[in-house]
Amino acid sequence: MTQPQQDGSDHLAFQQYRTLLFSVGYRILGTAADAEDVVQDAWLKWSAADRSQVADPKAYLTRIVSNLAMERLRSTRHQRETYVGPWLPEPILTGPDTADGAAAADSVSMALLVVLETLSPLERAVFVLKEVFAFSYVEIAQAVERSEAAVRQAAHRAREHVQARRPRFTTDRAHQRHVTERFFAATTGGDLNTLMEVLSPDVTLWTDGGGKVRQALKPVVGMKTVAGWFAALGTVTYQGIEPGQMRAELTWINGGPGLVFRAPDRVIATLTFDFDAEGRISTIHNVANPDKLHAVADGTRHELS
Repeated sequence: MTQPQQDGSDHLAFQQYRTLLFSVGYRILGTAADAEDVVQDAWLKWSAADRSQVADPKAYLTRIVSNLAMERLRSTRHQRETYVGPWLPEPILTGPDTADGAAAADSVSMALLVVLETLSPLERAVFVLKEVFAFSYVEIAQAVERSEAAVRQAAHRAREHVQARRPRFTTDRAHQRHVTERFFAATTGGDLNTLMEVLSPDVTLWTDGGGKVRQALKPVVGMKTVAGWFAALGTVTYQGIEPGQMRAELTWINGGPGLVFRAPDRVIATLTFDFDAEGRISTIHNVANPDKLHAVADGTRHELS
């Protein structure tokens, strides 16, 4: 059996949808590395396909990526269940205007991705395709290879689950930036009072070291405790790095303002934030597992659909 010959148009057709495919894969999987892998696998399948039988390349490629992502999610489920400490998504650098809208930025936020972790692979894929990309139930049924009725049920369960667990407050992005800047200045200056002002009384800090670096294995809760944690950053050695050797920068991570902490030779942690109704920081996600920092370390700013 001969393989279909590739030509430049095949590559162009794939490249046209590459951003979409990564965006679908990342939201379903929560890791940039796995999303890149499923996009690469989709390219291999696309290259080998008889494209005379492909009426709609976008739908065809989305189906491949969705199914590869669900398959990978099922195979990594045990790893995530036995993970040391909290499992947080792999952060990615984004621009300040991710996909030209707050809704798109919110759909890659740590807050949402953490909630999506609690869904089944099917529910997660259906939620992403319906709520983020506005695919029809018919299109999703074809993509995930289930009946339309099964897809509608999964969408309903996922939507109810997410609405019950995700933060309900949307804060103006300029205000988010301002509060993050105050937090940044207070942390680097050891200013406990300012930290107390920008943190919600019941703020929760989640730290992901993955057993590779020392981190809190349970969430750190409460304004005083969390403020004390960050006020001390400039005075303690962290991962063998002296305070004077560490630098931090304010940037955009997962659609919102965040912080990247660097040693002379590597990225050592990222921070991202959720905000309460008063615009104070209500949740902090701290990713320090070196295996999850490659996407930030390579400096690529991801365009997301």
